[in-house]
Amino acid sequence: MKILKRVLIAIVLLVVLVLVVAAIAPKKYAVEREVIINQPTTEVFEYVKFLQNQDNFSTWANMDPQMEKTFEGTDGVVGFVSAWKSENRDVGRGEQEIMRISDGERIDYELRFFEPWEATNQAYILTENIGENETLVKWGFNGSMSYPSNLMLLAMNMDEMLGGDLEKGLDNLKIILEKY
Repeated sequence: MKILKRVLIAIVLLVVLVLVVAAIAPKKYAVEREVIINQPTTEVFEYVKFLQNQDNFSTWANMDPQMEKTFEGTDGVVGFVSAWKSENRDVGRGEQEIMRISDGERIDYELRFFEPWEATNQAYILTENIGENETLVKWGFNGSMSYPSNLMLLAMNMDEMLGGDLEKGLDNLKIILEKY
């Protein structure tokens, strides 16, 4: 009986410890990558503001060539929605909506994932003129995990998990835009 009591106390203490750690663990994460594209900022921005163009450079868009894609609204303006559905578990089902556009500078998106997990995250693309024919492009992703799920952020390196895909996408974008 004493052993069972000690085991139960140990389990309760472990659960309390996990919940305390979750209370102080980070709940938010941010990932950003950048590339310099040898094209004028206006041309770069005019390309990236169209959400459907992400199909040409995003690594996520190319993970499943068979995925169903649907579009609502007018591409390149606030309110445009690009939705996807895939049998590939790494792709799942979700949608991306243009939330804000600062012409020539920034596009903000909301990403809504429905399968295989539910989450709502923010993403953006920034363009900055750094020379006559040079544009700095930054692609970023911000997310959060609620308590106590945020414990997973201690074991997952979101920068490592997402950063490589953002980097590859930006490299693809550079290749596409520098062909002009």
